[in-house]
Amino acid sequence: MNSKQTQNEPVGARGGAGVESSTDQDLAQQIFDTMIQVHGERPGYRPVHAKGIVCQGTFAPSGEAATLSKAADFQGDSVPVTARFSAGPPDPFIPDNSPDAGPRGIAIRFQLPGSGITDIVAMSHNGFVVGSGEEFLALHKAVVATDPSKPHPWPIEAFLSTHPRALKFVMENRVVPASFATEAFFSNDSFVFVNKDGARQAGRYQIVPVAGRRDLSEEEAKTKSADFLVQDLKTRLATGPIKFHLVVQLPNAGDRTDDPSLVWPDNRKSIDVGTVSIISVAADSAGVERSIVYDPTHLTDGIELSDDPLPALRARVYSLSASYRQQGEPTSILKAA
Repeated sequence: MNSKQTQNEPVGARGGAGVESSTDQDLAQQIFDTMIQVHGERPGYRPVHAKGIVCQGTFAPSGEAATLSKAADFQGDSVPVTARFSAGPPDPFIPDNSPDAGPRGIAIRFQLPGSGITDIVAMSHNGFVVGSGEEFLALHKAVVATDPSKPHPWPIEAFLSTHPRALKFVMENRVVPASFATEAFFSNDSFVFVNKDGARQAGRYQIVPVAGRRDLSEEEAKTKSADFLVQDLKTRLATGPIKFHLVVQLPNAGDRTDDPSLVWPDNRKSIDVGTVSIISVAADSAGVERSIVYDPTHLTDGIELSDDPLPALRARVYSLSASYRQQGEPTSILKAA
């Protein structure tokens, strides 16, 4: 091990993104082709997290950020961000208070000095639904094959019965948040942070609401409107910014970095690297939403891919999704919001 490496640097992390194989491309195509068969998907929209709203804001790094990474957005000056909040399913009209609307998502684009960018893609569940692309494909095939008119066990039930972390993911995402401003988000994927001295440290992003976390009871959720999260966001922004701590959780020796479905314990060290302030809804939210493609492999010098295989695979699927949704003309969900 190089003296500037840490014991938590994953094997194979030094090369960054690396070269995508034909097998990776084929798996991404299979995943995408299956995702667009899921009930509720509509041409012109994202095949997941279809319902969303785009906001503008800033990121101000903390004093500790530069000790972790030499990334330009960690170096002292605030930078603009474009963030998209979303519901998880492919249905762009799913009610915000539906127990089937999770996981919620946040994607953040940091506009770096000059013309550079870096993205974070995160969701409201700590731990991804599965740990590999092959399992993700199997999950979506089970969803597509499930016909509620047929006898149990359905294909999705059979899949979840043999994948306990996926079952936990599904059950825990049925909770409805009180607000986007009181929801926490997790990247789940691991990255490698490199500081100016060359020290390398694996970590995962957590986006923690300054206002604290709060979910609704089932009874409270039933009283809410179909677009209450969007309306609440606008109401809050009318009185001031919504703020989140951007935290990087660090693994202990032995914590796996190659499987995003495995959650690191809460007692692991974390570094608060700054504050994301959401200031306003984008003037043309629907237009920005249609054109912007968030990508977990959009990285800057000082942040690299780890041995986690999913960011590169997700980037390929997102690229296919972007091309697909350009073929349709989605109806804006914000006109009445």
